Amino acid sequence: MSAAELPAAEDQRPAAYRPVRWHRDHRFALAAIIGATLLEVIVGVLGPSVITITLGPRRNPLPPWYLPQGVVEPNEWLVSLMIWAAIAVGAIGLVIALRALADGWRPRARRLAALGVGLVTATVLVPPLTSADVLMYAAYGRLQVTGRNPYQITPADIFRGQYDPVMHWTERPWTDTPSVYGPITSWTQLAANKLGGTNMHDIVFWLQLFSAVPFVLACLGVLLIARTADPERRARAALLTIANPVLIWAVVAGAHNEALSVVFAVAGMMFIRKSPFLAGLGVGIAGCAKISIGIWGLGMLWAYRRQPKQLFLICLGAAIPMVAAYGLWEPAALERAVRNGALISTGGWVNPLFTLLVGIVGTNTAKVIVGVVSYVLLALIVFWLSRVVPWQIAPVAEAGVEPKRDPMTVALRTAMIIGTAWVCTSIYTLSSYDLQVWMALALVAGGKLERLLVVRGAVLSAAFVPGRAIAFGAALEWTAARVRDPVSPIIQMLVLVAIFLWWKWPNRTSLWMIWRDKAGDKAGDKASPPDGDGPEPEVMPEPAEGADPSSKVAAS
Repeated sequence: MSAAELPAAEDQRPAAYRPVRWHRDHRFALAAIIGATLLEVIVGVLGPSVITITLGPRRNPLPPWYLPQGVVEPNEWLVSLMIWAAIAVGAIGLVIALRALADGWRPRARRLAALGVGLVTATVLVPPLTSADVLMYAAYGRLQVTGRNPYQITPADIFRGQYDPVMHWTERPWTDTPSVYGPITSWTQLAANKLGGTNMHDIVFWLQLFSAVPFVLACLGVLLIARTADPERRARAALLTIANPVLIWAVVAGAHNEALSVVFAVAGMMFIRKSPFLAGLGVGIAGCAKISIGIWGLGMLWAYRRQPKQLFLICLGAAIPMVAAYGLWEPAALERAVRNGALISTGGWVNPLFTLLVGIVGTNTAKVIVGVVSYVLLALIVFWLSRVVPWQIAPVAEAGVEPKRDPMTVALRTAMIIGTAWVCTSIYTLSSYDLQVWMALALVAGGKLERLLVVRGAVLSAAFVPGRAIAFGAALEWTAARVRDPVSPIIQMLVLVAIFLWWKWPNRTSLWMIWRDKAGDKAGDKASPPDGDGPEPEVMPEPAEGADPSSKVAAS
């Protein structure tokens, strides 16, 4: 859409929008979002610390940039507190921005997108923070350069017997672990090594680009889908994707590779209405980067569950790249990805239960028990959310089509619900995994999901500060361990509780303090009919032109 086609008054805020409280004021929101990234960049510029990873010698002016060694010695408490503050400030800023949208703030989506691109660019100009995963990506690429298979051999197998200029800089705890990533991800790791040579600093720069560029493209793809929506929905889509500080920290700041799969899934979703084959092809290619994006494939299948021909075309499109990648090129990649599902992560809801069970029944039995519990919870969360998440037609739909009959709406809503259930109940979960959920949420209404994902993502991110297996002070180690366990697991459990309460009392707006808003008890709270199916989720109509902003809420 050209600039001339945009509504002339798109950037004008409705007369009803007069922010009088800071926690609903877009100016505070933007200041917090920008300030969060600024804090992260400052920590990166200070150079190697317990937060900023060590990249070895620099041999050219390529980013990432930071102060020369010896100029300053970053205090471990200072940089840790700065990052904890950045995560909190960014999350608060996002919530305030969504509240401002609900009150009538109408920014141009293009300006928010430009802001987001600027924040992402600033983030990749400094070294990755808290996570040393990117060093393992470099090591897996190095194994390929030297003619070895990263799915069958580990970096530690090499550097323990000989010096390697790249693998020398890797960090525990994954040095003894073969690659668990899809073939496309492995190709980018190989490409980064080809471009960066034997210098870890340069290799990491290219890996940062292979994280940031797909992230930006995926977000812009979402905005392209939302291009015909009303100004509020376009702005909301930008805030939940490209200008989302929770996502920028979780994905870009650590140079994680989730966006490599999501960008292809978003591309496939663009064709879900016109060409199920191309939609399946997109999600199939996405699965060749990371298998967990198959959740979007499930959403597409559910959208065409009553149309066998379209269902077959989706499966055919997805099967072509998946069979080529996992069946012909590297069968071991799928095996490693499946095995990775048995890991237990700290910071998630499962860790306290797993620790308790290990002392009673042993490690193997404890894994089986928590695995069964997680699958039961997954099914319950999917059911609960399916009953309360509102129906809202996805953008670019044909006039007069009901949301429940629109393939894109059904696919996005299903992917959002299953994705939320997966990230919230999985025995191994990280905040970067939320990317695929945020992308779907940006295009359809999510009810309370926005707030729940902000809480979950921010707390889980804070649980991994510092997130590296290196030595640091006892006091900081104790504090970080308490955030990781029990604070984060308790919050993750409360997220599950909030979903249950939402299903039980769907008309109450609070996440947990449901006793504070009982006005809808008699008229609309959950009262199961005789068949026990519960109420149908709300169907959100298209807002009327000139309607009161408060009646056009898609945001929190």
